[in-house]
Amino acid sequence: MAQFTGLRAPDARILVVTGHYGSGKTEFCVSLAMRLARLGYGPYERLSLIDLDIANPYFRSRERKQQLEAAGVGVYGSAYDHEITAEMPALGANIRAPLEDKGCRVIVDVGGNDSGAVVLNQFSKYLGPENALFLIVVNANRPETRSLEGALEHLRAIEEKTGRRMDGVINNCHLLRQTDAECVARGHRLCRELCDSTGLLMWCDCYPEGIVDGAALKDRYEYLMPLGMYMRPSWIDK
Repeated sequence: MAQFTGLRAPDARILVVTGHYGSGKTEFCVSLAMRLARLGYGPYERLSLIDLDIANPYFRSRERKQQLEAAGVGVYGSAYDHEITAEMPALGANIRAPLEDKGCRVIVDVGGNDSGAVVLNQFSKYLGPENALFLIVVNANRPETRSLEGALEHLRAIEEKTGRRMDGVINNCHLLRQTDAECVARGHRLCRELCDSTGLLMWCDCYPEGIVDGAALKDRYEYLMPLGMYMRPSWIDK
């Protein structure tokens, strides 16, 4: 069994990650896949990432396919395998392969918002509570989820569309390269309120590696997830 140092060990083989547009869920999924590729992924022989984001043409995890596959992570998603930037909402037929493979740990990156989460319904037979853990990424700096009321409304909308209750909350409060420890703390407070209101599990707190000192956060949070900023093109900061 692998040790998930500083990160909560997943309780289920399949991790389904949802969240509002701009919450940073795709960065979380890619960073988690790269981290598990280094640390090991529990009692499973393989690790795969499924990109179900067919609603948003920006920051799609399959755009890092080459890097992920070089690390040993299988990548599934668009039917247009050789055109990763195609905006046509077509999913590959091979998506079911890792979902059916009991020897494979799977991370599922779901399209933003409740409209993007609808696509999960066609895979519901694989995503029961016995197989899958549903996580929602909350960014307290997004206008729609900066308050408890907004975060609750967003969470309930996804649950209504998918017919599946969320299991855990991920704090990803950030301001890109301006993120600091107080930003992480502000997001933690909101996510803690959300968990207290719903009974959901506080799954982890995220911080951008190399921008916020993770060592300084270790005594403040139980589970920390460093984000590698794999999805942020360098030209944005120029």
